[in-house]
Amino acid sequence: MFSKNKKSRGINRRKITLKGIFNNIFRFVCKYSVHQFVLGAIIIIIAVIFTFEGFEYIYKQSVISRQTAVVQNEAVLIAAEYANYSSLKDADDNGMNSRLNSYSALNQIRIRVVDKNYVIYTDTYFTDTDKTIINSRVFEIFDNHKNSSGYDKETGNIEAAVPIYNEQGDFIAVLVADLDYTELDAMFLNVNKQNNNIKIVIITLCLAELMVGIYFLNRPVRKIIDIVANVNAGHTDERIPVKGYTEIREMAHDFNGIMDKANETDQSRAEFVSNVSHELKTPITSIKVLAESLNTQENVPLEVYQEFMQDIVTEIDRESKIIEDLLTLVRMDKSVASLNLASVNMNELMEMTLKRLKPIAQKKNVELLFESFRPVVAQVDEVKITQVISNLVENAIKYNIDDGWVHVSLNADYQYFYVRVEDSGIGIPEESINKIFERFYRVDKARSRETGGTGLGLAIVRNIILMHHGTIKVHSEENSGTTFTMRIPLNYVEMQ
Repeated sequence: MFSKNKKSRGINRRKITLKGIFNNIFRFVCKYSVHQFVLGAIIIIIAVIFTFEGFEYIYKQSVISRQTAVVQNEAVLIAAEYANYSSLKDADDNGMNSRLNSYSALNQIRIRVVDKNYVIYTDTYFTDTDKTIINSRVFEIFDNHKNSSGYDKETGNIEAAVPIYNEQGDFIAVLVADLDYTELDAMFLNVNKQNNNIKIVIITLCLAELMVGIYFLNRPVRKIIDIVANVNAGHTDERIPVKGYTEIREMAHDFNGIMDKANETDQSRAEFVSNVSHELKTPITSIKVLAESLNTQENVPLEVYQEFMQDIVTEIDRESKIIEDLLTLVRMDKSVASLNLASVNMNELMEMTLKRLKPIAQKKNVELLFESFRPVVAQVDEVKITQVISNLVENAIKYNIDDGWVHVSLNADYQYFYVRVEDSGIGIPEESINKIFERFYRVDKARSRETGGTGLGLAIVRNIILMHHGTIKVHSEENSGTTFTMRIPLNYVEMQ
């Protein structure tokens, strides 16, 4: 059955056509990437149109500039021939008018000669002869005797006007040469039509490429969206493949990290609930066993009765300690948890705390030493910091060897104060070092219960230090001792 499905899938895969691919791409673009496609299309269309328009404008201006220069040069050369005659009539009598007509017909340039009365003396098109001319270029030459040329957008003509001098060098007239450039405009109109077709082809190709690009660029994004949807639906074991372009890899890495931490948190929460149930149930079970033992026995000796009752009291105290530590952790986990901050002399606080712990050290014959490098005053919650130091030092004593030692030191720099608790105890196995701050975690459960530990002490320590924006580190070697080092800011700064 499985092989048939696999085969049918292979057949369907082979039936995929180019049309089907583009249909899929189009549906994808329409469904998921409309905004990207519209924005990209607008940019492409504007870029193509402006590029073509720019090149067309530059080319047209270049052609007009070249032709204007040609017309002006021709006008100067024609005007120069009048320097061989004394007047316009003299030039006309010697065949100048005939030469102008021939030149005009040959080069398709209209030539007009305007005398000093602004009357057209000669017009090779025979339409304006003996008419008064109103032309700004002619007026300009009569004023300053300088050449003038340019392109008239309204008429589509290139016009050049130059002064005419006789053989004596006197200014006698103005020669106006006009090149009809409407054919050039027609040519550019035809070029524009062709360019429009090219624009459509280029824009179509670019849009098609844009669609394909969006499809392939967004395919990993679509996959991420599907995976996130699956995770949201409860499949928390799914992860995003760390591949693709840089942004996708970074997103995948961060998302996978978040999910791994979330799973660790869920697992930790489940273990915590299980441990709480077990820890709370154990003393109650012991109390029940002890009480039932007393009830089932007759004429229990007083010393046995007292011994059982003492054991019951011990188990009750143990239950009370667990509940107290749990409530402490709950209060710290709440966002309303606050610190009663005050400027505290850390040297005095350390000495008083260690003084209270000295009897426990003496009972186990453990040497307890304190070393202070400088006076330290810090802004801390005195009760909570005392709890931290007491817990670390008491653990160092409890899990020490007979005739061992515990060294406690206090130091500071311009920003932090440091407390170091070092012991010669049994140490912590390497695989347990990263877990000792977890709630209810014990390296040696049997020994912890013997010493009265609840498995919550170091979790409380870590939370208090984090509340002060500090850090705690541990270094340990099994059977060689353990060192805890905590660092806390001298001045508490509220985090935003």
